[in-house]
Amino acid sequence: MQDFEKVYVEYLRDVYNFLLKLSGSEDIAEELTQSTFSIAFENLGKFRGTCKMSVWLCQIAKHEYFAYLRKRKPLVGVEAVKDEPWEESPEDKFIARAEQLQIQEILQALPEPYKEVFTLRVMAELSYRDISRLFGKSESWARVTYYRAKCMIIKRLERSGDNEM
Repeated sequence: MQDFEKVYVEYLRDVYNFLLKLSGSEDIAEELTQSTFSIAFENLGKFRGTCKMSVWLCQIAKHEYFAYLRKRKPLVGVEAVKDEPWEESPEDKFIARAEQLQIQEILQALPEPYKEVFTLRVMAELSYRDISRLFGKSESWARVTYYRAKCMIIKRLERSGDNEM
């Protein structure tokens, strides 16, 4: 128990800051930090030491964040459009939404680690350095993996655009 308390005290800020950067919300970061440490406590005996403790904890945090995103329901009604400009036509909104859904479907179909690296880079706005640390790889690996994921998405978008004509 004392070992875990030491881990908690030492890495609490790192995990919280990581989740804050991913989510952009202090409330979500706090909630997910607690669930991360809860999972870590339950699985501390399974930690093999093949990576740094901070990397292991951030991996758990990342999985918790993605689980949170999967569970989150999209906003419906006034909240969904209150920050959007009024001059945008309903047709423009429909097309933009359709494009977002198409990109999301393509992203979900990407193989790992491309999907995860692309998501961390674009949606979580993590640096290549942070991504490389999470995977235990080099920054060059993170850059190349992101670039390849981007190329895959573009290629699939172009293919789907050709099918519509």
